[in-house]
Amino acid sequence: MNKRILLIEDNPNNRYLVSFLLEAQGWQMHHASDGATGLALAASCDPAAILLDIQLPVMDGHEVARRLKADPLLANIPIMAITSFAMHGDRQAALAAGCEAYMEKPIDPDTFVDSVEALLLRA
Repeated sequence: MNKRILLIEDNPNNRYLVSFLLEAQGWQMHHASDGATGLALAASCDPAAILLDIQLPVMDGHEVARRLKADPLLANIPIMAITSFAMHGDRQAALAAGCEAYMEKPIDPDTFVDSVEALLLRA
């Protein structure tokens, strides 16, 4: 079973928390701190899922999701937007860009891993 997850997140505290929670459950984390690096890493690390911040430097998460879904080699990787964008329409914008799931920050450490694993079960 593929246990690799790509986290594209520019905030080091958020990267730490997400990685800590998932690594404790046996997931292998790969990290990118901007959208362009995340795209390149997605092509090389073969992740089971991508956790994607929306507000990123270089290229925002919506554009990253659109490019991932446009690439036939990456299009089937499920993407969860994890973002502080929580205004009316933000969830719909993330889903329209290609994300299969959406989670608002701050994440709930008690339910986060279950939510990520549920995304993988649906994929």
